[in-house]
Amino acid sequence: MMEQELTKFLTFWDHLNENEKELLKQNATLQTYAKGITMHRGSDDCLGVVLVRKGQLRTYMLSPDGRDITLYRLFAGDVCILSASCVLETITFDVFIDIEENSEIITITATLFQQLAKQNIYVETFGYKMATNRFSDVMWAMQQILFMSVDKRLAIFLKEEAEKNNSLELKITHEQIAKYMATAREVVTRMLKYFSQEGIVKISRGKITIVDKHKLDKLTID
Repeated sequence: MMEQELTKFLTFWDHLNENEKELLKQNATLQTYAKGITMHRGSDDCLGVVLVRKGQLRTYMLSPDGRDITLYRLFAGDVCILSASCVLETITFDVFIDIEENSEIITITATLFQQLAKQNIYVETFGYKMATNRFSDVMWAMQQILFMSVDKRLAIFLKEEAEKNNSLELKITHEQIAKYMATAREVVTRMLKYFSQEGIVKISRGKITIVDKHKLDKLTID
């Protein structure tokens, strides 16, 4: 079973020799995590490479005064290598990972991944590709926070959520949106009220429904 799971996530699998495949299977574990758990705590923890089999995770940074900034979220089929930052010299900042839904996670120990990357160019290339993809996510988050207005950021968020869930009805709270956008809940509530007045969304308890997708799309490019 573990081999079947690993081949789904690891594009370099066919370029491993039998010994390397066996080492991977021995050093990969499948665990179930309950919603609300912090599974990775920056430099205090060297979790390894994370493969999301099922569920949803949030990756974020913490400021010295305890504020957090969401960098990106992980869903079923995603890979996170920043959780193995202890062995990746190019990663020089700490990330934290929270479980947002009951999840099934496969982890590959950081030391083994480092060992394989040193001896197999395909593993090394995979590692850098995954890191680059995540850095792109991080830069997109920073670009929004630093250079975009709140209304545009909220419009982009709602549009991406709708596309991700393939639904115009989003079951999400104002507090969750604020966390993902790295802003205050009051700001999100005020902006959603404005969107509602403009006929862009309909707000109900724990749910936001996009009623005018054209207006929302326009806000994302204005």
